[in-house]
Amino acid sequence: MKAQIILENNQTEAMLVKRFADLPIKEWISKLDEDLSWEKRALDALNHLEMEDPDWTYVAAQCYLYSLYEQIYQARGCSVETWTQTFANHVERLIEEGIYDERLASYSKDELEQFAQILDLKRDERFTYIGIKTLADRYLARHFDGALLELPQERWMVIAMMLMVKEPVEKRVELVKESYWALSHLYMTVATPTLANAGKKGGQLSSCFIDTVEDDLRSIFDSCTDAATVSKNGGGLGIYLGKIRAKGSSIRGFKGVSSGVIPWMKQLNNVAVSVDQLGQRQGAIAVYLDVWHKDIFSFLDAKLNNGDERQRTHDLFTAVSLPDLFMEAVEKRDSWFLFDPHEVRKVMGFSLEDSFDEEEGAGTFRRRYEQCVDEESLSRVGVPAIDIMKRIMLSQLETGSPFMFYRDTVNRLNPNKHSGMIYGSNLCTEIMQNMSATVVEEENTEDGKIITTKTPGDFVVCNLSSISLARAVGEAVLDRLITIQVRMLDNVIDLNAIEVKQAQLTNEKYRAIGLGTFGWHHLLATKGIAWESEEAVAYADEVYEEINYLTVKASMELAKEKGTYKVFAGSDWETGDYFEKRNYTSEKWADLRKEVKENGVRNGYMLAVAPNATTSLIAGSTASIDPIFAKFYMEEKKNYRIPVVAPDLTAATTWLYKPAHLIDQKWSIRQNGKRQRHVDQGISFNLYVPNTVKAKELLDLHLLAWSEGLKTTYYIRSTSVSVDDCESCSS
Repeated sequence: MKAQIILENNQTEAMLVKRFADLPIKEWISKLDEDLSWEKRALDALNHLEMEDPDWTYVAAQCYLYSLYEQIYQARGCSVETWTQTFANHVERLIEEGIYDERLASYSKDELEQFAQILDLKRDERFTYIGIKTLADRYLARHFDGALLELPQERWMVIAMMLMVKEPVEKRVELVKESYWALSHLYMTVATPTLANAGKKGGQLSSCFIDTVEDDLRSIFDSCTDAATVSKNGGGLGIYLGKIRAKGSSIRGFKGVSSGVIPWMKQLNNVAVSVDQLGQRQGAIAVYLDVWHKDIFSFLDAKLNNGDERQRTHDLFTAVSLPDLFMEAVEKRDSWFLFDPHEVRKVMGFSLEDSFDEEEGAGTFRRRYEQCVDEESLSRVGVPAIDIMKRIMLSQLETGSPFMFYRDTVNRLNPNKHSGMIYGSNLCTEIMQNMSATVVEEENTEDGKIITTKTPGDFVVCNLSSISLARAVGEAVLDRLITIQVRMLDNVIDLNAIEVKQAQLTNEKYRAIGLGTFGWHHLLATKGIAWESEEAVAYADEVYEEINYLTVKASMELAKEKGTYKVFAGSDWETGDYFEKRNYTSEKWADLRKEVKENGVRNGYMLAVAPNATTSLIAGSTASIDPIFAKFYMEEKKNYRIPVVAPDLTAATTWLYKPAHLIDQKWSIRQNGKRQRHVDQGISFNLYVPNTVKAKELLDLHLLAWSEGLKTTYYIRSTSVSVDDCESCSS
């Protein structure tokens, strides 16, 4: 079988393969180095390489890299031997031209020359063809006219320099070198906004944001404005709508006049379409609603392709917030009651959404829910719980969503519940942090100006990066890697300038980071572990416990150096509940618990596993914790069609790369249940089902996910449904 590479210019076949067909891969690459100008011409028509030898992708990558080198050498008037000597002048020039961030000017000429000495083109040999092509097309710095300005190794170095620019002068050179080591070996990747913008002028570095909307007109439209502001800078959003009154509710005492949540979803849908992400793609917004809300049925139908278009929001992603009590009702085939949150507040004196079950099977939410059921003056709609679940699954099989958010599990394991509550998640269901609405307190006029006073809510920000598991575990560098990775993530918080002020304040309050992973299937294959096995379940438990331990330790060490986050006092980190709830009783965990109590932690939230499809492609591995979709597929974009092969595909690993839709999803759920114990936030977890799946089978998967302790599930990826990932979360 032939794997064809068709580049932008779509030229005819090259002679490249014929010229070097009999040479081993390593000799191929060295031979090409002797003939750069010929290679550049050949590259334009590179074609017909054998897929049976997956190393072809590294040959193709080297060919493409040489064309990048040639562009830079010609532009700077240098050679491969003298290239690094141009780096210091290159940085200074791009700062002057407004391409690079002026904060990089704080590095001295001597520091820049030290960085230049460790730039290493040999590390480019780790790139696959699709990896380097994606990096070059989307992320390398270019001039306003599109001319290439930096090489891959310079991108890693500039990111490292930017993330360490505020560190003390006496130590930042070594920290930059350590950051470059982590990035250039592809042991980790940073999130797409950081990869694209770090070191460049303008642009923010955080991935996703979460807002909470209050039940008043000002809050709704302010949230739309904030959503537009975040979206224009490339951020994705999760927005909780559960406080908004239901259709038919009263307004200022007039009964039956509220139009419910759908019109406000239409407003957000317009924001997503009209305010795009840096001109590259439309905005991405997920909306969350409680399963007891009276508008739940219209909400679940909002993405369907049939029905009343006035009630459809095709460009939003939907997610439903599910308490344990509802899942129990589904299991028992009991009734479920729907309420109007505004009426509940007015009649009962509390907000039903502001509570959760503190223990499994008991707690504040179910007590309040039962009070609402028993209150005769409160209107409600009674339906079989299974009917709501059927509507959820119908929408999932047609559109891939709604996503599932198990709110009681999330809040019981929230290490900062002393300071707030979690109502929903972000666009990709991996961020779980305290949320609250921003409230306008008063507006006054003074000296001809309008002065607005707001009480800021917790407007969640997620700062992401991810470990390449197969590389980092395989080369035994987790300890060294996570130490620098946590510092890099923490520094993003201080470097970032977010236009939505309450988001900036929340970022500083919790100093939340989202250290994640990708390449789980890649790791299993290289370790010789079958996905559908008890060994894989146990290995997930082992690997993620170690990652969690090292992350908490790194944050604790950083707290000793820089101080704790603002609301550490009273948190589960301080009280030790964080460790007890996860049954961390070994000697090393006991020692760490004592150190955390004494020194604190720098970051209120630490781990989150994002989808990271794009950056895992750049790093030459498999996405997130997902199984591969296929051993071989074509990556198609507007101007190319490139074959992609499962990483490290050999006669031995091919049997371990079972495609996602052929895997029994119960094994994936069980693995994720073990993994979730060690992740203080969430995991972007897809379920893969055939289009012939029976309702009972899908229901059983949802019930298993809930019972295994998963906090969320992301897309239902049916063989008949095509869905897009959030690029912002591609860390």
